[in-house]
Amino acid sequence: MFDRRLVQNFDWILVLILLLLTLISVINLYSATYPMRNAGGMQIFMKQTYWFLIGFVVMLLATTFDYHLLQRLALPGYFVVLGLLVLVSLVGGRISGSQRWLSIGGFTIQPSEFMKMAIVILLAKFFDEHLQPGGYRLRDLWQPFLYMAIPCALIVKQPDLGTSLMILIIAFSLILFARMRWKSFMILVVAGMGSAPLLWFKLKDYQQRRILTFIDPELDPLGAGYHIQQSKIAIGSGMFWGKGFLHGTQTSLHFLPEQHTDFAFSVLAEEWGFLGSLILLVIYFTLILWGLSIAANSRDRFGALIAFGVVTILFWQLVINVCMTTGLLPVVGIPLVLISYGGSSVLSVMAGLGLLLNISMRRFMFQ
Repeated sequence: MFDRRLVQNFDWILVLILLLLTLISVINLYSATYPMRNAGGMQIFMKQTYWFLIGFVVMLLATTFDYHLLQRLALPGYFVVLGLLVLVSLVGGRISGSQRWLSIGGFTIQPSEFMKMAIVILLAKFFDEHLQPGGYRLRDLWQPFLYMAIPCALIVKQPDLGTSLMILIIAFSLILFARMRWKSFMILVVAGMGSAPLLWFKLKDYQQRRILTFIDPELDPLGAGYHIQQSKIAIGSGMFWGKGFLHGTQTSLHFLPEQHTDFAFSVLAEEWGFLGSLILLVIYFTLILWGLSIAANSRDRFGALIAFGVVTILFWQLVINVCMTTGLLPVVGIPLVLISYGGSSVLSVMAGLGLLLNISMRRFMFQ
């Protein structure tokens, strides 16, 4: 039987924020692909528009069931996405030297994007069912470590260092939110710092060059440093008001690489300037704060953990991408959530936002 309280508690503010971000994304993607209109640019734009329409359907579907059902589906869902990652390593499509995509029924998907939500739901289930009032010790966390280590190992082999790092960051954010003992946390920090030299030699040559170029941008201005140099030129040339819609020279003259994916923020900053960038960041942080409010007002631990996990995906991808495009972090290939081109990312994030709506709508059930 349909409960009318679900409609009464529908979070229209969250939907409005999402609509604003979608509008900005579509406008910015049109500008980023306009110089490529004779080389598939319009096709990219139309594809992303369709993904957004499908994403809104997915978001609404994610509000139609009691989110506690996910406790039973968390582990099977995780293994389904894990199976897709294994398939990618066997039969996945290779683009620009990376093997990250699967073609299914005429659609191309990137399973690693869905792993972000899968790991959030699975860890929310774990921490809800294994409560430790005094905080979690390292030996209490062997399952979460295993859950994130397996997909990260598969994703690193694609190679996709950025997405694997995102999964680690999201998982550790949830572990800290669930409350990890400080002694255990410090042991992890020291172990991580100690293993950094070993990890350096495991990186691909181009990944090492990106980090070295971050330290010294002039080291290879026409090679590994080219992306970040052009990005900073684009952002700086926008100044306060920007150059105007479709008038970004770095974009229109193809100086800005990956302008519809990793460097979509640079396109926006060049055309709309500091003011436009500030408005976008305010909208993002409003969404993040609203998500944290939903987590705080959730009437159960499972809902709070899922809501916080969705917020961490939004927050860390925003911070890392903006810092990456402005030269504050090395280029690691992390797109700007909902702004950069990518159908799998849109579907995954829309599903997560649908769960935020779901948790917000059902908060009265536990009062």
